[in-house]
Amino acid sequence: MQRIEFDVFGRRLLVERTELGWRALYPGSEGKHRVASDIVIPPDTPESDLPRYLADLCHEWASPQRPVVRRLSN
Repeated sequence: MQRIEFDVFGRRLLVERTELGWRALYPGSEGKHRVASDIVIPPDTPESDLPRYLADLCHEWASPQRPVVRRLSN
């Protein structure tokens, strides 16, 4: 399973590739993560499009201090 970490306008978000497609997770303490049921990523979304897709979906999180979505790891 592939897991990618993003900084989405200042909030940490994990996106993992499962057998069924992409799943977004809110990282928690001690390695526990909560499924981000409010963030649905179509299974056919290419990995390279994830930052743009997350920016479109979560644009209300943007602020002048945190204006971008950045990939932190793969």
